[in-house]
Amino acid sequence: MSDQPQAFVLHLQSLAQNNRGALAALRRSTGFAPGAYPPAFPHVERFVPADSHTEDSYRQALYVTAALFARHPQHAEGQSLAAALGKLMQARDSGGIEQRFVALLAADAEDLPNYLRQIVSLLAADGYGVDYACLLQDLARYLHPFQFEARDKVRQRWARDFYRQLA
Repeated sequence: MSDQPQAFVLHLQSLAQNNRGALAALRRSTGFAPGAYPPAFPHVERFVPADSHTEDSYRQALYVTAALFARHPQHAEGQSLAAALGKLMQARDSGGIEQRFVALLAADAEDLPNYLRQIVSLLAADGYGVDYACLLQDLARYLHPFQFEARDKVRQRWARDFYRQLA
């Protein structure tokens, strides 16, 4: 894993400990398209590569990850979003969680942040953390408009992680 996603997560963790106003701004950014809420800019743009444009998938992934972290600032290194959701489903024994997960896998790039927000809210309610550095990298692949194969690989890995928790 490259150092940049880890550095970004460390930055978010620092905000969670020292700057509740920044976390509030990032939480509010979920009501906007990724990267379209100006109060979130000071907390994310410094991590956006200089050659990025506004629709760059990595830039969007940074904003989505920051907003999700702000909603549930519990980083769990090595635990993918799908694995955490699988653990939650196992604990709750609820088929509705699986339906949400399948809907997440079927989501297109523009609807993905809404599905993720719901999933992260479920995880937060029961205290399951997520590896946000891994999520950031997955989202950068998933949100890329022309890398369908990479998007499919992310979906397949999420499916494996989720269903392995149920095995």
